[in-house]
Amino acid sequence: MYCQVYLRKGIVYVPTMGVMEKGFYRGIEPVAVVSAANTEALNQALLTTIGRGSPSVPMLKRRDWPPPVLLKHAGVKTWSAFESGASLWSVKRENGQYQIFGYKRHPTGRGSARDPDQTIIFPLGSTVDEVVERMTAILQNAAKR
Repeated sequence: MYCQVYLRKGIVYVPTMGVMEKGFYRGIEPVAVVSAANTEALNQALLTTIGRGSPSVPMLKRRDWPPPVLLKHAGVKTWSAFESGASLWSVKRENGQYQIFGYKRHPTGRGSARDPDQTIIFPLGSTVDEVVERMTAILQNAAKR
């Protein structure tokens, strides 16, 4: 399971992450869009999206990829418009262990890179509820800054 979580202007965007044959992911519908301030709705959006997992989607050639699914939900026309002012985290479950990764602007200025200072690896046996609670706290703290 792999999930991306974006925070932009106090709004959290959680796309379903479809997995292609070679292990690459791309955002697909449904996309949860909730206010970072609404704890209950945010928890539910994260639980639902994580519970959905990463459905299989067709492998597309890069030129055949549709525009990023988040653009229409954020009301912007380009990925760079969405990305400016947006923060990214990912939630991953691998071998029964949950992990949260925060990202920062890549040193080249293009895209994002994992930020080791924002990495949380949960102990084996941690529940999805614990992960969602922590992710919600992270998002709400970030939205206040």
